[in-house]
Amino acid sequence: MFSVINNYGEDLTKKQYVTNPAIAREEEIKKLIMVLLTPDKSALLTGKAGIGKTAIVEGLAYMIQNNNVPVILQGYSVVKINSTNLLGKVVIDGKEEMVINLLVNELKSLGKIILFIDEVHTLMGSREEGPMDLANILKPALDRGDIKVIGATTTEEYSTYIIKDRAFLRRFERIDVAEPDEKTTVEILYKSLPRIEKQTGIKMKYNEYVNTMLIESIVSATSEFKRVYGLAAMYPDVAFSVLSAAFSQALYQNKQYVDILDVYNAIKNSKRIYPDSIVKELKAFREKYEDVCKSENIILPVVTIDEVENNEENY
Repeated sequence: MFSVINNYGEDLTKKQYVTNPAIAREEEIKKLIMVLLTPDKSALLTGKAGIGKTAIVEGLAYMIQNNNVPVILQGYSVVKINSTNLLGKVVIDGKEEMVINLLVNELKSLGKIILFIDEVHTLMGSREEGPMDLANILKPALDRGDIKVIGATTTEEYSTYIIKDRAFLRRFERIDVAEPDEKTTVEILYKSLPRIEKQTGIKMKYNEYVNTMLIESIVSATSEFKRVYGLAAMYPDVAFSVLSAAFSQALYQNKQYVDILDVYNAIKNSKRIYPDSIVKELKAFREKYEDVCKSENIILPVVTIDEVENNEENY
């Protein structure tokens, strides 16, 4: 029998997590759990792109793994399925079937499933076939009480598509996910270092104090008014992009550690920061780490606005 979950799903409760994937998101996870404990209600996470909605769901899966949830949620699986897969069709025994209908039938035979659908707004309508009422399609499984659904969408898509569907809104409770502030973003990045270091096989070079300073510099360089509009530039995603680039810089040069120069070049080459902001941030960076650079024999080159604007990696 064709299994939608096995073919298209990812069981987040079976992932190996190096660190808590939802650092500093305790309040949002608590709200999520409270909704899931409410009869006949599922959850809808809304917020700007790049602020960590998926990380919150992974945080719930991490807590389930560790039995750190109310008894009623222990033993549940959190299965992620991309909305694009649910829009498709498959041929079974010569008959064409909608994937989402097959999923509903499969969920009826399973218990203790929390279904996570990212970009859930794409299921609210189909240009070719008319409106698709996701709430009604999932209603039989939802009404059993054996499964719950977590949807995620941006604030804009919520206002454009979802708010018009009253049937959907009756069964889903909205949870607004706010962008973390600078201090919280520093915490998120620093506590995520073990995961990034395990993924890449290299480490940040310095002690806790200097490594924290470097992360603070990354977060400062990617603050709100320094970001290029329209590139999903929100905390923590925009800061993570620069931190990840610093690791890539070190890997490219076969280094065992990420040093100050790698972070400097990651900021310099970022596509998500305005060129004039890059130049200002790099000037402040050189001044801030002057003593460390001397002790490390590292030279941070002066960067002009023309260099940044002409950088082919940027534009």
